[in-house]
Amino acid sequence: MTDQHGELDSALERVVEAARHHLAAVRAAQGRIDDDDVWQAYVALNNASYAYDEQLMDAFGEVTPWDVQAIDPDEADQRLAGPDGAPGTDAYPRVISVRQRRDYRVPSVSALIRAAGSARRAETPDEDEPAPVEGVGEAVLELLQSGDGSLAALDVPELEPLDGVVMVSEVGAAVDLESFDDDDPVGPFQPAADDRLVGRLDEHPFLELDDEEHDHVH
Repeated sequence: MTDQHGELDSALERVVEAARHHLAAVRAAQGRIDDDDVWQAYVALNNASYAYDEQLMDAFGEVTPWDVQAIDPDEADQRLAGPDGAPGTDAYPRVISVRQRRDYRVPSVSALIRAAGSARRAETPDEDEPAPVEGVGEAVLELLQSGDGSLAALDVPELEPLDGVVMVSEVGAAVDLESFDDDDPVGPFQPAADDRLVGRLDEHPFLELDDEEHDHVH
């Protein structure tokens, strides 16, 4: 039983050490998706936890709260390998650029400005009455800012969506915003000579059925 206790202690230490290594890898990755070191540390932590759980069951008939299954390290390595079996890499020599344009019709200027004013007041509930929203452009910008820049913030009754377009391109370098004036409407979106357009998606809003079509809908 003493040897069994010693084996359990060692298995638990391996879990603790694997957990520390995994945390260090996560911190070093700083939010990078599919980081190789994080994945390998995850596999090691998973397998150490599985081994400890199995040994605890064999020794005392007890289980841990970790519902894990063993991961084959060889299969885990294949996940990181390229098609020729060489170590894979997440780095890509070019930058993916997504450019989007979406147009809107404004059915009621006053309604749009009221909606934007409400959004502005909601952002500063503890401050004095904010400055009024002036104009449709400022109103749309206010709605975008209140939605953290997401175009989903413009899905409101006060704006009627028209056609839009999304273009995905491979570019040589990321946009340098400091090299463009704040009021430059073209520069940040202007393709470079070596940019490659991968594809274009045309967006068409759902059109409401006209009165005649409504008459045939039951």
